Amino acid sequence: MVTAPSADGKPGAARRAAALAALAALAAALVYLVLAVVARWYVLLFGVVSLAATVVAAWYLVTRRGVARAVAAGVAVLAVLAFIAVMLTSRSVLVLVVGLALAAASAGAARYALKPATAAVAVEPGSGASRPVLLINLKSGGGKAERFRLVERCQQLGIEAVVLHPGDDLLELAEDAARRGADVIGMAGGDGSQALVASVASRRGLPFVVVPAGTRNHFALDLGLDRDDVPGALDAYLDGVDTVVDLAEVNGRIFVNNASMGVYAKVVQSSDYRDAKLQTAAALLPDLVGPAATPFDLRFTPPSGQEVDSAQLLLVSNNPYQVAHLRGGGSRERLDGGVLGIAFARVDSAVEAERLAALEVAGRARHFASWQEWTAPEFEVRSSGPVEIGVDGEALALQPPLRFVSHPGALTVRLPRTAGRAPAARVVRVATVPTVSALWQTLLGRPVETR
Repeated sequence: MVTAPSADGKPGAARRAAALAALAALAAALVYLVLAVVARWYVLLFGVVSLAATVVAAWYLVTRRGVARAVAAGVAVLAVLAFIAVMLTSRSVLVLVVGLALAAASAGAARYALKPATAAVAVEPGSGASRPVLLINLKSGGGKAERFRLVERCQQLGIEAVVLHPGDDLLELAEDAARRGADVIGMAGGDGSQALVASVASRRGLPFVVVPAGTRNHFALDLGLDRDDVPGALDAYLDGVDTVVDLAEVNGRIFVNNASMGVYAKVVQSSDYRDAKLQTAAALLPDLVGPAATPFDLRFTPPSGQEVDSAQLLLVSNNPYQVAHLRGGGSRERLDGGVLGIAFARVDSAVEAERLAALEVAGRARHFASWQEWTAPEFEVRSSGPVEIGVDGEALALQPPLRFVSHPGALTVRLPRTAGRAPAARVVRVATVPTVSALWQTLLGRPVETR
């Protein structure tokens, strides 16, 4: 939710000026790009053709083997080189840079003009901890905990550090800490570990501290934590604020981010994936999305009521993601909506791959023809055999049916007072009717509330 009120509910002079700057920069960017396209229409035409050839070649590259893959690789390289050569010789790069600079200026001004007045989730002062405990995976994130000397830092702050060793049961360590009287419990590790300890904190009614010592730390990101300031997360133990968020569950296993089925889940099941991600994906994709691929046995019912019998991408998340691009999984505006986010898509041909790639570049992947997404408090996936699934990045195989459930307000997270807002809560899509309308209302000095 994006709001722009002042003390009396109306935007002040600074935000009105920012709204004017945002609209002016947006108009300048559009006019500049239109004039550039009219003057260089042949460059645009060649660019579209060469990029289309690249996408089709890339589709064959990932779905074929042998000679077909080699030919596709050659075509893709030639198409990319031709595209770059034409862009450079026609000075179109300058056009692109100027257009992007104007667009960035518009987006920056719009973010200030429509800056939310309140945080995405309500927070309350956290009471002091008399028995704080932090579980630490020293090897997670390439050894982040060791690099930042978290154990020594905990000793200095009076926090009991419980180090996870090979063969240890993380759930049992967390339960043991709770039995010994921990009144605040935290986890320094990746999202999979965060989910396991969060399940204990939720069940025991304990505040939970997230220390982003994993590889991606998506949960920390959506909580507004600085993922680069690992030691700073420990401030939550000293002078933190509490916020209540949801958890999600699949067949008894709690997750904080998402559960993925289909192509991605199949690839991460490989024992070689963690050490050689690209090579593993290249080796497996022809059998997963190629012409001889066996459809994924994933059956579920979307809101339309018509059963879906297969999907190459099926994602169930703890609250919905803002998905503009397929890469990186996106971010969530809030973690307290009390619902699951559900999304799926199918790509069955080179033509469909080309369309999806074009939408991906434009930041509109969710407009792909087969893409569907919705929210629900629960969701079920049926299959004739075990379902391979990635839960918060952990590769699992679960017996069907897979029953997903949202648990609203199940976890109290204690955050440092320096925590900010989730990236999705800061997103402003300038070239959309709602945002332009909100900017116009702000310019006129009227209270605005828009999504």
